[in-house]
Amino acid sequence: MKKRVAIFISGGGSNMVRLVEDMQSGDHPAEPVLVLANDAEAGGLKKAADMGVATAVVDHRPFKGDREAFQKALQAELDRVQPDILCLAGFMRVLTESFVAPWEGRMLNIHPSLLPKYKGLHTHARALEAGDAEHGCTVHLVTPALDDGPMLGQARVPVLDGDTPDALAARVLTQEHKLYPAVLRRFAAGDTSFLEL
Repeated sequence: MKKRVAIFISGGGSNMVRLVEDMQSGDHPAEPVLVLANDAEAGGLKKAADMGVATAVVDHRPFKGDREAFQKALQAELDRVQPDILCLAGFMRVLTESFVAPWEGRMLNIHPSLLPKYKGLHTHARALEAGDAEHGCTVHLVTPALDDGPMLGQARVPVLDGDTPDALAARVLTQEHKLYPAVLRRFAAGDTSFLEL
């Protein structure tokens, strides 16, 4: 039986597209069963539908900051498709312990830094400000602490002279598109060893 995967997005969903493409490429231990966005305008929803994946929207705005109610609505959508694994792919809402705890060990996230460096936002600018020689991305298991769970894989890129945050972000994104599918494929098959790309 293939593992059932739900993917949360907030925008264009480029990482989601790579995950779905890889899962639909034949001998994969997982299959995509849902792409969920917190914004009906998220560009990734149409891409997912075009690839034949069910979509759902739970807009966070009507909840007016009531995270628990928002998270209950997210969980209700998951209950309908019964996923085994949840992948966060550019999902720009912080999830609290009441949502995360039941998923611990089954929820993955990709973060654009070499964790434990630069948790949170603006990672590319922070790496440049620090004068780092290299930067990259990390796939990790999600725990209630922000960007803090056990790491499953990392990919590195050199920081070049004259780099801007946008230029660095573009090179990191290229690596994200390779790392996340590779880690998910291994994870769905039961391999949680660390992958270095």
